[in-house]
Amino acid sequence: MFVDRVKVFVQAGKGGRGCVSFRREKFVPKGGPDGGDGGRGGDVILRADRHVDNLGNLFYEPIIRARNGGHGKGKKMTGRAGADKIVKVPAGTIVWPAQEEKRPTPNAQRSTSNSGQLAIGNWQSAILIVDLTRDGEEFVLCRGGAGGKGNVHFKSSRNRAPRQYTEGQEGEEGYFLLELRTIADAGLVGYPNAGKSTLLRKISAARPKVAAYPFTTLHPIVGVIEFPGYQRATIADIPGLIEGAHRGLGLGHEFLRHITRCRVLVFVIDVAGSEGRNPVEDLQNLRREIDLYDPALSSRPWLIVANKMDLPDAKKNLKAVQERFPRIKILPTSAAIGEGMDGLKKTLSAEFMRDKDIVAEGI
Repeated sequence: MFVDRVKVFVQAGKGGRGCVSFRREKFVPKGGPDGGDGGRGGDVILRADRHVDNLGNLFYEPIIRARNGGHGKGKKMTGRAGADKIVKVPAGTIVWPAQEEKRPTPNAQRSTSNSGQLAIGNWQSAILIVDLTRDGEEFVLCRGGAGGKGNVHFKSSRNRAPRQYTEGQEGEEGYFLLELRTIADAGLVGYPNAGKSTLLRKISAARPKVAAYPFTTLHPIVGVIEFPGYQRATIADIPGLIEGAHRGLGLGHEFLRHITRCRVLVFVIDVAGSEGRNPVEDLQNLRREIDLYDPALSSRPWLIVANKMDLPDAKKNLKAVQERFPRIKILPTSAAIGEGMDGLKKTLSAEFMRDKDIVAEGI
C-alpha cells in the first residue's frame, strides 16, 4: 500500500529519577550520600533513507515512542540512557505540526488523505518543521527528558544526610503530520490513458502497470534514466489528471504535490485523440490545473510529448498543437512502438545539464 501522508503521535523518552543512597562500606565511617543521577530519555529521530519510498511503515505504527532513561543507583552510578528511536522516512518528507485528536464537531475542519487517516485542523497554515531532502539527513523531532539528580547533589555542611532527589524530566511529545513529496528531476503529467506509463517503461528501467484502460497508475512511480557520460536523472509518473483536479476531482489531485519538486514538467498528450478528446484542449486544461494548484509550479520549464503518433489523425492534430504552442518544444513520439525515445532522452539530458550549469554559475 502506497501512503504519502500520515499522522503520528511522537513521544520521546522520560529521564530516569535520581537515587537516594548512602555509602555503606566496611572500615569507611561516615560514607555520606552517594546516590547517582538518572539517565536521559531517548530522542525520536527522523532519518531520510533512499531505500524507503513511502510512509507505509508509519501507517501501521502511528505511535512512536523512544525508551525511558534508567534510574540512578548507589555508588554515584548514573542510570542508563534511553535508546534513541530512529524512524526511516523517504527523502522528500515534510513534517508539519498537527493538533491533538478530538471528538468530531459540526464545525470541525477535517481532510481525508488517501492513506485513510484524518488531518485535523488547518495544518496547511502551520509552520513547516523540517523538510528532509537528502539521503542520510537526520532531524531530532522530539528530545528526551534529562535525568533527575541523586541525593549526592544536595549534601551541604548543614545537611550531611540528604534524602532529596529529583524526578526525571518528561520527554517532548506531540502530534505531527508527515507528507511525502517525491523528489524527481522531471514529472510526467497528462490525462489518463495518455501513455505515460508506457513512456516511462521505454526510457527507464521502471516497470509500472500498463493496461488498455484509464487510471492504471494508482501512485507515483519514479524511474531512472541513464544518459551518456555516466549521467542519470529521475523521472516520476504521476497518476492521470482530469479537469477540476485542483478542487479534489479524480485521482490525480492526491498526487499533485509530488511534482512540486520537479525541475522540468513533461506534458504527455494523446495527439491522436484516441479517447475522443482534443489534444489542444487537453494541454490547455492541464496547464490550467497546474496553475490553479500552484502558480509557481506553472512557471517551471516544460515541454510537450505528442504521444501515439502511430495512430490516425495524429499528424493533423500535431500541426494544430504546434500552431497553438509555437515557442514550446514538442517531441513527437510513439511509446507503444518505441519511436522518438532517443530524441526525448537527448532533450531531457540537455535540459538537466542546462539547469546544472545555471546552478554552478549561481554558486
